[in-house]
Amino acid sequence: EVQLVESGGGLVQAGGSLRLSCAASGFTFDDYAIGWFRQAPGKEREGVSCISSSDGSTYYADSVKGRFTISSDNAKNTVYLQMNSLKPEDTAVYYCAFGTSLVGPLTGWGARNLGQYEYDYWGQGTQVTVSS
Repeated sequence: EVQLVESGGGLVQAGGSLRLSCAASGFTFDDYAIGWFRQAPGKEREGVSCISSSDGSTYYADSVKGRFTISSDNAKNTVYLQMNSLKPEDTAVYYCAFGTSLVGPLTGWGARNLGQYEYDYWGQGTQVTVSS
């Protein structure tokens, strides 16, 4: 079974940076997507970004475009989320997720890229807190 372990969360001041990691294991799929989601207290979980294993294509929520960058190291089966220019509203628990239905380049999937129901396996989450 697919296992995902997030790390890299913490406390940072507004304007600062953090890099989250998502280590994946136990999978045999060749074509999949890994996404980052977040959930703030009292709010619904929202998609942040995702990356395709097939061609490295990426997709971002408008709220993080230009500030967050997703990348992958296939040799390590690890996906990263570099978060710059952090804002207090970025405070949330961040989850990575593994999706087997989002195959091929992400450009063809549109908003489904960040639809949580497209993802089958989830990590436990890592807390990110941005102080003002």
